[in-house]
Amino acid sequence: MNGYLNILKPPGMTSAAVVAVLRRLTGEKRIGHAGTLDPEAAGVLPVMIGKAARLFDYLVDKEKTYVAEVAFGQATDTQDATGTVIAEGDSYPDMAQVRAAAEKLTGDIWQTPSMFSAIKVGGKALHQLARKGETVEVPRRLVHVESISVTEELPNHGFLMTVHCGRGTYIRSICHDMGELVGCPAHMRFLLRAQSGAFDLATAMTVEEVTALQEQGVLAQHLLKPDYPLQHIPRADYPAKYRKQVKNGAKLPCLNEEIPQGGVVRIYLENEFWGMAAREDDMLTWRAQIAPEGESGT
Repeated sequence: MNGYLNILKPPGMTSAAVVAVLRRLTGEKRIGHAGTLDPEAAGVLPVMIGKAARLFDYLVDKEKTYVAEVAFGQATDTQDATGTVIAEGDSYPDMAQVRAAAEKLTGDIWQTPSMFSAIKVGGKALHQLARKGETVEVPRRLVHVESISVTEELPNHGFLMTVHCGRGTYIRSICHDMGELVGCPAHMRFLLRAQSGAFDLATAMTVEEVTALQEQGVLAQHLLKPDYPLQHIPRADYPAKYRKQVKNGAKLPCLNEEIPQGGVVRIYLENEFWGMAAREDDMLTWRAQIAPEGESGT
């Protein structure tokens, strides 16, 4: 089994637990996820299976889309609904005020995430230290927020919003900071990741659906192909006469002069994807080889 499963992670389940379930289910040890989702969050979790795990460094996970609810009136130590209330207020904002705050939180912004986050300090995740009662200075992070669209006012002083952002952005920190900007404490009440790079809700499956497919013996047929999330990378095609070189993982002549030195390309032999290579002088050197089904490679 070589490819990807786009898992619709439920709230209350860790990303690591999803991987553990899939390992037990498939018997495949080479499984990993891209882009950790907090346990309380739901949504798209790309999972790499088999040789597809070799392609982790080439996945685009910079582009993410989240649907979230920001709730005004209380701030929490975790910046979400699972935490302990640390501040309260009743100067509830209206739609115009929330949208104005959202505008100030777009572009390149600095965030200070909660102590209950997965950020590591000294090799340990902050949430692990926090649950032991330890506190450390949380480092500020520069992140990019492409846009925040506040779309609907919800009951109990909530607002629904869609956030397009880059990797490393904490949506609950955006919610907290919105509260600071409007003068009313706030936290994140709900979070759904709708997109992570090439993976979105359209191709996502629940753990239950994956389990059913495996029990039917057809899960492998539903894997997304290894090159599915790599369409942003240039493609290099080779005819049959290069078969021996490709199968042996030998260097290949660079047939496209537009590829820059050090540039990475997808390698195809007779229209079948074989992996990734990078240009060195006038040759392409393999970085990760993914032989098609029924083929053997290095």
